[in-house]
Amino acid sequence: MNMHDHPHGLAHDLQTLNATLIKRRRALGWLAGASAAGALPLLGCGGGGDSGTSVYDGTTTTTTTSSTGSCSVIPTETNGPYPADGTTSLNVLALSGIVRSDIRSSFGSSTTTAAGVPLTVTLTLVNTNSSCASLAGYAIYIWHCNQAGLYSLYSAGITGENYLRGVQATDSSGQVTFTTIFPACYSGRWPHIHFEVYPSLATATSVSNVVKTSQIAMTEAACDTVYASSGYSASVTNFSQVSLSTDNVFSDGATLETPTITGSVSAGYALALTVGIAA
Repeated sequence: MNMHDHPHGLAHDLQTLNATLIKRRRALGWLAGASAAGALPLLGCGGGGDSGTSVYDGTTTTTTTSSTGSCSVIPTETNGPYPADGTTSLNVLALSGIVRSDIRSSFGSSTTTAAGVPLTVTLTLVNTNSSCASLAGYAIYIWHCNQAGLYSLYSAGITGENYLRGVQATDSSGQVTFTTIFPACYSGRWPHIHFEVYPSLATATSVSNVVKTSQIAMTEAACDTVYASSGYSASVTNFSQVSLSTDNVFSDGATLETPTITGSVSAGYALALTVGIAA
């Protein structure tokens, strides 16, 4: 920077900084006095109702969310056309073997394992009505597409598979961790993972008992790296043609649905997301 970029010079900067510090000291002094006199309201993590609503017309989902202090209710999203949760005649939740942590392989009559870059998914369920307290004993069902962008039980060639679907109960910390693979990007959608929350394992048998349905938006940086690796070639073109702002689910905002993702193609990736519901 030269003097033409900043014509007032160092003396002006020091004078401005000194005046700012004086104002801050006065403001802090006023706050201390007002607090002692009981003039300030108490601040804290308040509760609130789940005002998240979702309208799905087969093309777009419009969602509103509610904030509740230090955590917020995650948006409600469509469960999509491939949930296998009893929405249609398909209901994988009724099958023995669906409760598991490693969802990479099919269970039952097939043991086929889905190929792809390893991914662990850790979801932490919290109660926005109780200062973001952990919710233990709930059940979370997750499902997503395979490396080719296909869904087990629905897509041609894998209707006999049920991999990349599973249910677990949240532990004392409100957490579940699934071992899976990084999902592909198929035409028209931002890469994502579906999930549903149920009050308990006993009730995680049909969508009629669900208390929250939402989706996880995979991060752009992780997608760019994974899709450049072997097996995801079709995802490269599909991913270049979609964005969060044009996606029919995430276009109204995906901040609360975007996780942290760390790792590498060789070592695998770890995904973590806090899921707030009004319990």
